[in-house]
Amino acid sequence: MNYANIKKYDIANGVGVRVSLFVSGCTHHCKGCFNAEAWDFAYGQPYTEATEEEILAALSHEYIAGLSLLGGEPFEPQNQRALLPLLRKFRERYPQKSVWCYSGYTLETDILAGRAHCEATDEMLSYIDILVDGEFVEEKKDLKLRFRGSSNQRIIDVKRTLSEGTVKLWKDGDY
Repeated sequence: MNYANIKKYDIANGVGVRVSLFVSGCTHHCKGCFNAEAWDFAYGQPYTEATEEEILAALSHEYIAGLSLLGGEPFEPQNQRALLPLLRKFRERYPQKSVWCYSGYTLETDILAGRAHCEATDEMLSYIDILVDGEFVEEKKDLKLRFRGSSNQRIIDVKRTLSEGTVKLWKDGDY
């Protein structure tokens, strides 16, 4: 996997100050995408063990609320396989911090059982607290929305959704 960027002090992609990893590779190609250069799976730099340790070290500060995964597309199967070891280590080292993930795929139709589902998906979901799902739709762009770009996108409480078996939206103030 390649990655486009690491932001060590991000306040736009989840609650609190976060470390954000922007992975490369996306097959959605949403019109008006803010990060179209990251559609290319070869864009950016190779994701290595050193990259992983850099991210985990950046997360060690007490003021960091958690990790955010963006893209590109974190739920492209090849990206899931590369992100899973990071998420395992993250949960082991920082159980009190949250994981937010942004995906153009939708949870029910693509991630749980559809084209984005692979052998890594269920475990990856078990480490994610909040999933912002759905493709960016330029015609539904709304700058007043918090933590998402278009009104069709949902902010899902993954833990509640998986335990209750139905989509539960995030309530501001959680995570």
